Amino acid sequence: MKYLILAYGNQQDYDHLSGKEGGATPAEMAAVDEFLAGFTGALADSGELVETQGLTAPVLARRLQLRDGAPVVTDGPFGETEEVIAGYWMVDCASIDRATDIAAGLLKAPGRLADAGVVVRPVMGNDSEL
Repeated sequence: MKYLILAYGNQQDYDHLSGKEGGATPAEMAAVDEFLAGFTGALADSGELVETQGLTAPVLARRLQLRDGAPVVTDGPFGETEEVIAGYWMVDCASIDRATDIAAGLLKAPGRLADAGVVVRPVMGNDSEL
């Protein structure tokens, strides 16, 4: 069964990780990179990793909505929400309990990486297994 593990963050987290305004030091960034490589590597080694990607800062995003029947584009970051999806891991594992155990591993990340938390969601098409 496939699950999407969503990691959250905000623009300030991206700024911190890029070293802006007294943000993360090179040593802190190296610790984050090492943690993520180990976390993702362990999933690949177990055969549970389907795919993973990080997403760029929300300031680079665009939101599209219909207003009076016409599409309106708004550049990010978006005032309506502080947290955005920062990245994801799609895993294929036995149960939502196992996916939850995997996701809990992200909470051990160094620095601010885990502050916004993670979410586990089953992927559609697996409904008969829920």
